[in-house]
Amino acid sequence: MQKKLIALDLDGTTLNNQSQITKETQYIIEKLKKEGHIVSIITGRPYRNSHYYYKQLTLDTPIVNFNGAWMHNPSQKSFNHGYHKTLSKDLALSMLSLKDNPDVQLIAAESQTSIYIEGEYIPYPDFFPEGIQMSKQLRPDILQEDPTSIGVFTTTSNYQKKIEQSIIEKYKGSVEVRMWGGTTPCLEVVAAGVQKAMGLERIADYYNVSRENILAFGDQENDYEMIEYAGHGVVMSNGTKRLKSISNDITQRTNDENGLADYLKDYFKL
Repeated sequence: MQKKLIALDLDGTTLNNQSQITKETQYIIEKLKKEGHIVSIITGRPYRNSHYYYKQLTLDTPIVNFNGAWMHNPSQKSFNHGYHKTLSKDLALSMLSLKDNPDVQLIAAESQTSIYIEGEYIPYPDFFPEGIQMSKQLRPDILQEDPTSIGVFTTTSNYQKKIEQSIIEKYKGSVEVRMWGGTTPCLEVVAAGVQKAMGLERIADYYNVSRENILAFGDQENDYEMIEYAGHGVVMSNGTKRLKSISNDITQRTNDENGLADYLKDYFKL
């Protein structure tokens, strides 16, 4: 079999419902790496709370964070094939007006190294690895850099479409809005044109892998372009209907049933 580039979303795909990589998943990925296949993480998460999965899988490949806004290789300080797309700090601060909506629980502007917040909500246990109290406040006198993304966390997913539409109408083509987080509803705002396929395409170019030899796995709307771009786009059985409609295949099991490991084992006949 030709060398494959395997692109892995994290939440709802590689991770189970306890935000863990199971021993079976880790074992299968290790076998694929030993057989010469390339494995890369493509996630909506920032690097600050995805680096331990990168290390657990002992990867040395590029990783894509913030839904495609930052592609880098943590294992190579001199990696020159990456990129970093940002939003203006003025735009980030203007989004504080969303807190007037009672359904918005947290606004989090993130850069490569810092997080600036408005609100006291904790989306999931490892969202603040050093504790929420270590975060900076999203204020004009504190935010002095252009952030990579802005996360808008709502009470439930029922309110996301309405808030998403208000953001799109207000910023008129200058941003992209993506939903991610599995059971944690989040609208992530990034620069216009940014999406996961951008990072995946750059990684494929770096390794000289054709689209037909790319396998991509995802479950949510922020995986749409990546699943569409890959030669073989696979959606988890727990994924959205819209994503399943463009997939090449669907796993038989969910992310909480080792669905990714099960699919890879069968596909590669391990």
